[in-house]
Amino acid sequence: QAQLLQSGGGLVQPGGSLRLSCAASGFNLDPYAVRWFRQAPGKEREKISCLSASDGRAYYEDSVKGRFTISRGPARNSAFLQMNDLKPEDTAVYYCATDYHTTCRLPGDIEVWGQGTLVTVSP
Repeated sequence: QAQLLQSGGGLVQPGGSLRLSCAASGFNLDPYAVRWFRQAPGKEREKISCLSASDGRAYYEDSVKGRFTISRGPARNSAFLQMNDLKPEDTAVYYCATDYHTTCRLPGDIEVWGQGTLVTVSP
């Protein structure tokens, strides 16, 4: 069974940093784009970042650009989201996911979701 297993997250003060991890289980993540989403309390889930497998390009929404960095692990079967200069408005449940596409430029229906991890940014 294909799964994405997330870790990281927690409580951090504004201006702090966190690193989220996402590890594939039951399938090989290497050929596929990795996407990160988040859902803040009372809001719809939003996409925030994507890393293509075909050309290694990374994409970010304006709300996180310059503060968040998406990457893959050395074995390319895992992915990370480094979050710096966190703000209270970054408080949300974060999800990694893949649509089994190789590029971020052709998004498809998400096929595998991580279980989600809560990030709380508060003094």
